[in-house]
Amino acid sequence: MAIYVITGANRGLGIEFVRQLSATSSNEIIAGTRSQSSDLSELEGLRSENKNIHILECDIGSITSIESFADQIKALLGASKKIDFILNNAGLNSVPTTTSLNIPQDAFEEHMMVNILGPAKLVENLVSHLQRGSVIMNMSSGLGSLEFSKHNGTCPLYSVSKVGLNMLTIHQAKDLKSSEVIVVCMDPGWVRTRMGGPAAVLAPHESISGILNCIHGLKQSDTGKFYSYTGREVSW
Repeated sequence: MAIYVITGANRGLGIEFVRQLSATSSNEIIAGTRSQSSDLSELEGLRSENKNIHILECDIGSITSIESFADQIKALLGASKKIDFILNNAGLNSVPTTTSLNIPQDAFEEHMMVNILGPAKLVENLVSHLQRGSVIMNMSSGLGSLEFSKHNGTCPLYSVSKVGLNMLTIHQAKDLKSSEVIVVCMDPGWVRTRMGGPAAVLAPHESISGILNCIHGLKQSDTGKFYSYTGREVSW
């Protein structure tokens, strides 16, 4: 049995994580959704087949919501059970057509909160329930690679926030090294989700099966690295 905490779990890549992980009935999955008033029908359907799925509210753009989410997880798990995987999957790309010359301040602040500070605060609030060998996966993007973006850059605000998430990953890996917690960031590829759009080249199940295969095989020496869903390292 493994215990997974997943944010943004009710749609896109998040629901695919839940779908694939819940196929193993012994997995315990804590599925965070931005709002309990969202469309949770697919998530509820999966829970009807696997009672080890817990659906909790977690707005990753709100520190108060993150703290409440963490408190509920601690109450659910008690003192003895530890988290095996934190999958910081929730993310935001609300102004994809803006350029670096017209970034709105409110959108900038929202992207920094959702894509960087939110994942940081979730780990901060759950660190007491991590153990040796626990894995933190921060969902980045190819657009978070400076090397890639020099030639293929789009969505500058989203890209900047994912570069920040990658740097957060490096610092989390350093700060948790003595605890032997493994921290990586992951490029899921261009996936056909609401964020990725219909022209994307990957189906969600392809991306997520690759990510799970990668994170399930991580070693201590892999902490602080940036991976593609294929398992290869991505250039910073």
